Amino acid sequence: MKPVRTLAAALAEGVVVLDGGLSNQLETQGCDLSDGLWSARLLADDPQQIEAAHTAYVRAGAQVLITSSYQATFEGFAHRGVAREEAAGLLAGSVELARSAGEAARREVWVAASVGPYGAMLADGSEYRGRYGLSVPELERFHRPRIEALAAAGPDVLALETVPDTDEAEALLRAVEGCGVPVWLSYSIAGERTRAGQELAAAFALAAGREQVIAVGVNCCEPGDADRAVELAAAVTGKPVVVYPNSGERWEAAEGAWRGGVTYDPAGVRGWLASGARLVGGCCRVGPGQIEELAALVARAGGGR
Repeated sequence: MKPVRTLAAALAEGVVVLDGGLSNQLETQGCDLSDGLWSARLLADDPQQIEAAHTAYVRAGAQVLITSSYQATFEGFAHRGVAREEAAGLLAGSVELARSAGEAARREVWVAASVGPYGAMLADGSEYRGRYGLSVPELERFHRPRIEALAAAGPDVLALETVPDTDEAEALLRAVEGCGVPVWLSYSIAGERTRAGQELAAAFALAAGREQVIAVGVNCCEPGDADRAVELAAAVTGKPVVVYPNSGERWEAAEGAWRGGVTYDPAGVRGWLASGARLVGGCCRVGPGQIEELAALVARAGGGR
């Protein structure tokens, strides 16, 4: 069952809390994510683990659950010998698992179907660099079939997330046209630039004036970079801002490991809210405990419902 209100309506009324990193919660549950499909492998092999991870975030206070489809693509599944029809079913299943977690908890939960960047399919860390050598039309052709499959499953929103450059953002915005589902657009950044080095203000401007885009912002970035990004997104687009940085640790693709210390502080939500953020949470390595603390801070600030 879908929530009575749309997510866009909820954002107009107040602040909505996102979940945290799905992969780290799955690892906490004992799942092995070393496969190239990452958490998407469990859609076929152990979907109950995905639903359990979603449930952990609902119990922590998350009101939006992001599906396990970030790294799920027809191409990626094909490399595992999964036929196209079955792959479409797995993509739809990612939406159903998130929906089931919300229904089991009897809470109003919106489901955001994750549409990760092209580089996520490559599983080599290139989503943190962008500039794959593909044209905008080529990227659009890559993304459209997955977007159509996810949209057909009935999510509340499509999360165009961890986007490293403006070429891919443009391709994604073209690919979602006519799908009938609202979207949010969030970039992965370094300082005040996209991962590919473009000025962030210009990147956000791509979403301005597009009615289908209900929020714009950043994710999977350093927590310290999020503050200025929220200000820019609000100023450039006039839209609600979505922000969900990672823990502050750095993913070293060559080593296949996270390095550095944790700098994510749920108390940082106060600054985000003051600058225009309306959809707040965490990304990689941010777990249910931190989301629970963030949700409590949102409620005390009067941003909850």
